[in-house]
Amino acid sequence: MGLLSERSCLFFLFIILTEGHYTWVQAQHCVWYGECGASDKVPGKKYNCNYTGPPIPLPAEGHELLTELCPGYDYGNQSLCCDVQQLQTLKGSLQLPLQFLSRCPACFFNLMNLFCALTCSPLQSLFMNGTQFTNDTAANKTNVVKVQYYIGQTFANAMYNACQDVQAPSSNVKALSLLCGKDASDCNATNWIEYMFDINNGQSPFTIIPIFSDVSVSGMSPMNNKTYDCTEALEDGSGPCSCQDCSPACGPQPVPPPLPPPWTILGIGAMVLIMWISYMAFLLVFMGTVIGTWCYRKRRIESEYGPILDSNNPHSLNNDSIDQVDASCGETLGEHFENALRYLFTRWGSFCVRQPLLVILGSLIIVAACSGGLVYMKITTDPVELWSSPSSQARQEKDYFDSHFGPFFRAEQLIITTTLQSESSYSPYPAGDPVPFGAPLDKDVLHQVLDLQTDIENIVASYGDQNVTLKDICLAPLAPYNDNCTILSVLNYFQNSHKQLDHSIGDDFYVYADYHTHFLYCVSAPASLNDTSLLHDPCLGTYGGPIFPWLVLGGYDATNYNNATALVITFPVNNYHNDTVKLGKALAWEKEFIRFLKNYTNPNLTISFNSERSIEDEINRESESDLSTVVVSYAIMFIYISLALGHIHSFRRVLVDSKISLGIAGIVIVLSSVACSLGIFSYAGIPLTLIVIEVIPFLVLAVGVDNIFIIVQTYQRDERMPHEELHQQIGRILGDVAPSMFLSSFSETVAFFLGALSTMPAVRTFSLFAGLAVFIDFLLQISCFVSLLGLDAKRQEENRLDIMCCVTLPEGKEGKTDGFLFRFFKNIYAPFILKEWVRPIVVAVFVGLLSFSIAVTNKVEIGLDQKLSMPDDSYVLDYFKNLSTYLHTGPPVYFVVEDGHDYLSLEGQNSVCGGVGCNNNSLIQQVYTASLISNYTTIGFNPSSWLDDYFDWVKPQSSCCRYYNSSGAFCNASVVDTSCVHCRPMNSSGKLRPTEQEFMNFLPMFLSDNPNVKCGKGGHAAYSSAVVLKGNATSVGATYFMTYHTILKDSPDFIDAMKMARVLADNITTAMGHKVFPYSVFYVFYEQYLTIAYDTVFQLGVSLAAIFVVTTVLLGFELWSGVLVSITIAMILVNMFGVMWLWDISLNAVSLVNLVMSCGISVEFCSHIVRAFSISMKSTRVERAEEALAHMGSSVFSGITLTKFGGILILALSKSQIFQIFYFRMYLAMVLLGATHGLIFLPVLLSYAGPSVNKAKVFAANKRYAGTERERLLNF
Repeated sequence: MGLLSERSCLFFLFIILTEGHYTWVQAQHCVWYGECGASDKVPGKKYNCNYTGPPIPLPAEGHELLTELCPGYDYGNQSLCCDVQQLQTLKGSLQLPLQFLSRCPACFFNLMNLFCALTCSPLQSLFMNGTQFTNDTAANKTNVVKVQYYIGQTFANAMYNACQDVQAPSSNVKALSLLCGKDASDCNATNWIEYMFDINNGQSPFTIIPIFSDVSVSGMSPMNNKTYDCTEALEDGSGPCSCQDCSPACGPQPVPPPLPPPWTILGIGAMVLIMWISYMAFLLVFMGTVIGTWCYRKRRIESEYGPILDSNNPHSLNNDSIDQVDASCGETLGEHFENALRYLFTRWGSFCVRQPLLVILGSLIIVAACSGGLVYMKITTDPVELWSSPSSQARQEKDYFDSHFGPFFRAEQLIITTTLQSESSYSPYPAGDPVPFGAPLDKDVLHQVLDLQTDIENIVASYGDQNVTLKDICLAPLAPYNDNCTILSVLNYFQNSHKQLDHSIGDDFYVYADYHTHFLYCVSAPASLNDTSLLHDPCLGTYGGPIFPWLVLGGYDATNYNNATALVITFPVNNYHNDTVKLGKALAWEKEFIRFLKNYTNPNLTISFNSERSIEDEINRESESDLSTVVVSYAIMFIYISLALGHIHSFRRVLVDSKISLGIAGIVIVLSSVACSLGIFSYAGIPLTLIVIEVIPFLVLAVGVDNIFIIVQTYQRDERMPHEELHQQIGRILGDVAPSMFLSSFSETVAFFLGALSTMPAVRTFSLFAGLAVFIDFLLQISCFVSLLGLDAKRQEENRLDIMCCVTLPEGKEGKTDGFLFRFFKNIYAPFILKEWVRPIVVAVFVGLLSFSIAVTNKVEIGLDQKLSMPDDSYVLDYFKNLSTYLHTGPPVYFVVEDGHDYLSLEGQNSVCGGVGCNNNSLIQQVYTASLISNYTTIGFNPSSWLDDYFDWVKPQSSCCRYYNSSGAFCNASVVDTSCVHCRPMNSSGKLRPTEQEFMNFLPMFLSDNPNVKCGKGGHAAYSSAVVLKGNATSVGATYFMTYHTILKDSPDFIDAMKMARVLADNITTAMGHKVFPYSVFYVFYEQYLTIAYDTVFQLGVSLAAIFVVTTVLLGFELWSGVLVSITIAMILVNMFGVMWLWDISLNAVSLVNLVMSCGISVEFCSHIVRAFSISMKSTRVERAEEALAHMGSSVFSGITLTKFGGILILALSKSQIFQIFYFRMYLAMVLLGATHGLIFLPVLLSYAGPSVNKAKVFAANKRYAGTERERLLNF
């Protein structure tokens, strides 16, 4: 039994050995050898010759080529199933994969393994089976026209896994999108190999049927050669693939930090809850104090003002002994300062009335001299100059980019949708799921769009005596070799040709390939020069660059570009900042472009469009259309001022008592002050802005009119004292009111001039012009206007008519009476507001409004929606709407590496590149990592990298880098010339990165190489402007690496995008040790919003501080008065923020200018009341507040409030959204808030906490008026 078992074992062992020997013997024969007849399917390709003999040693001339392509077969006598010609064909066929996949050595090694085993393996018969042959009668050989290739599934998966993440930097897509016949996301191990072996791809000369299995099938052993993972280094010393090309090498996927949770307490907004609790606590304390004080006084039956009223008390104001005044040093100093101002203005006023012609003529001369500067006036409409300071970071970076790479191109863009319900479904041949196509991708619609595109290309504009076409101004990156304009359009997939669009392959039964096929291929491989379908049409645009689908399609979901509901066409036009002639040509063509599209009609197409000049044109048109609204607004204010200044005693004296001429003169003085300010700064070469022109007249009119009303109404209410002449009376009146006018005007002037510290050009310019205009207005009012008032008073006393001053009425003079508004304020309004039960209610309401405004201040949005700057009927509004509705990609962003980085050293290269051996924190790697979390970083795509593409281009295995051996000149890959040799040798040193000398020798060649079928890595189109070569191309200067932001729809998106890009650039700068900054065309406009909150606090804080200091000094060093004025103005400003939140007014340069102006106008509402309170000689705070409100309140109300209210209401009729929001709403808010705080809250505040009476001032007044009629009136 044991013997039998032993024999059985030996028998089975013999069988196994015999089978093994048989298999080995069988493996020694080939399936083919050499090339035979030409392929029937693929022109220029040949079939392999059928050969079933043993492998044949490779001739010596093929050894170097074998080492280059298939180093795994370079052993022994190199007996193979291929000859030298087959190796050369293999090299040519693998040029495109080489250029895109060799950046990941493991990926390319595995791919070469697949093709080397197929082409040359001496073990072919193990895994290959020829199934179809034809006779080559000319050579008397047999062609192999169809084979089965058994591939191990493990091998296929490993090869795919090593290659799936490899990037194509110049195309911003994955390399498999260019090599798989479909988008990389739809590619897998099997369909990628099936596509490469498909005879319809234009590369494979015969049919290769891959069969995937890890076990033997039909007696065949699948090819399962060794593979490398992308994280592994190769035996030849090549390193592992970079993180960018190999996600397993990256470690964990980056996770964006969570958004900070909203600040809440008990689920309620923290600020809201805090302010609510604070307000309730204030009410409790305040009301308790008020009630307690009231009860205490009732019980004691004693006034808190008793000591002041007691004539026997030495401290009483009613004490007859003036010498007993116990005034402090500060009070005495204040009285002396007040008296000096009164004396100065009294003398000056008297002089102006006595010498009116001299004063008026002198004023006219000065105004004319100052206004003469208007001849040199320049208006800045350049948005960059308006919104960006020359010293700002964004402006300096823009200037750096423009000076090194040229200014960013001008963009003419169309967004096209169709009214047709032409959605369709495409069924790929021979099999596949139906693919839906959006209505705009219907072929008939595309033909109509192509007609439109062609018509735009043919637009001819006139500039001077020259005709301007698109070719004269367009961006043509390959000029002069290729002068086709860059047109980013889906039609460029079809070479902008109707014939190409109609190109199809089929028969009477099936359509094998048509525009659907080509479109689906091109959106996944936009840089392809051959769509590898039966059409074999190029995808590359006619201008020599790729057409990225996310730039030319809109309204699709994810990457399903076939579902697009909109087409986007962009015509980039060269920008000529420093060449006015060329810029003029571009502007002329853009004007004709706009006119053409406005008149274009097609019932099947809906077109929204925008030109580079559109926004500026529409703003100018808006300004012109709103001119009538502004004129009506000012006319209403002028008419009101002219009529309201007069105090009519009776109907028969209407024309005598009216002051229309004086009102007109006052308005002319206001406008003259504006003209002087503009003229003086025009002399200095400071340009104006539209904000200055639109806002400053409003501001100066508010300040000036208030002062006019104060002067005139004080004169109207005054009684001339015995033996007092007119010039003395007006001088005395001016001595009383001019210090108050000086206080408000000088406060505003200082506040505005300090506002010029702002770095925002719009705010700075406004502050300068406004400050000077307000002060000039004050000077003209206390001189020219006072003289005119004296002349008008003489006219009125002589009963001569207003305007028609030569006509005299016979009636005698009537006695003076108080005006209705003054009587209302004195007898009704002021007593009511200051009633004991009303005052606490006023405080409670205003503190409540303040608490609400503080709670919502942080909710005010920052930014300026560009749609608001357009008229309601603007065509640009439709474009903005469609831009946010359909587009999926934001503006391009460039990461600029400043001059000075060392690209020649390995360390310098590794800190930038993204391929093999590059640092994990390199520039490319960091931007790539950021693109993986685009929702957080707003970086939408992997960056294009000239350095990585250059390394692929210069590799010795590639056919890209060649030069003429005789001259050393560059030899393009498409040139067939035996004198063209590879730039670098095929040896171990050649496979390394180029040396410093080689780097600079070949880089200019790379940047001048146009992409072609044999070399898709040419850098002319993609990178010619991205690299600055210095010193006659001996060194590399500044360079950039481009990607795109995600879609940005509103101001917060743009602000966040710039902020995140700068954070990323700072991280790159730190890692590289060299300055890198991001640049996008919108940064220069949105940078202001990064610091707008700080700028706002700074500007308003500085203005408030200036107002406090000036008020304190000019009120006679009354510190507490300055505090109360500042508190009231601060409340107005905080409440303005509350209104901005309620009324959807965002914080930007325009609203900041209005806030600064609001601060100035608020001075007018407050300072006059406070000064009247401080000089009042009444005994109690309540009485002093009542007198101040009665005398100054009526002038403030009629002077500012009513004047502005009528004019502001007209602004609501404006067609301009920016006028409606930033002028009507904000002006209305600032007038209403100023009036309510100045005429309601401030008197109540003074009645509670006003400064104590200045004893020195009171007794000086008593002494001054002793024995006069004035004393009797005061005592009364």
